[in-house]
Amino acid sequence: MRVLIVFASMSGNTEDMAELIKSELATDGVEVDMEEMDGYNASELLNYDGALIGSYTWGDGDLPYEAEDFAEELAELDLTGVIAAVFGSGDRVYPAFCEAVHTFESILRNGGATVTAKGLEMEFDPNTDEERAACRSFANTFLTALKQRQMV
Repeated sequence: MRVLIVFASMSGNTEDMAELIKSELATDGVEVDMEEMDGYNASELLNYDGALIGSYTWGDGDLPYEAEDFAEELAELDLTGVIAAVFGSGDRVYPAFCEAVHTFESILRNGGATVTAKGLEMEFDPNTDEERAACRSFANTFLTALKQRQMV
């Protein structure tokens, strides 16, 4: 089983989440490719069994600059049959906490993808046992749904 994790991370928080998720998936024998979103061709995710998208939120709820082109390309794709989930980091000082997670979930659903898990939202980086456990749980929820889909 092959899974893509594509992410945007300015300060490393979302990348840290991606690394934890990747590690958890790998313990189950999943082949995981991790790519930075900036310059990545969104149509490539169609070559995977499942996709995880991670992004931080910029300012008052905007996608970061390096995620804009990817989001636009993703919105143009027919994502029917794609198994996906979204994660991201944010800062609660802003009114639209982790809005990039919601934006990507919307794009995925509008394109016909099956979003398998509630978006994982985290303030800053996963630096507590509870936050690291949340990343592992998110990965396992995604993987369970992916395996169920594979059996159909």
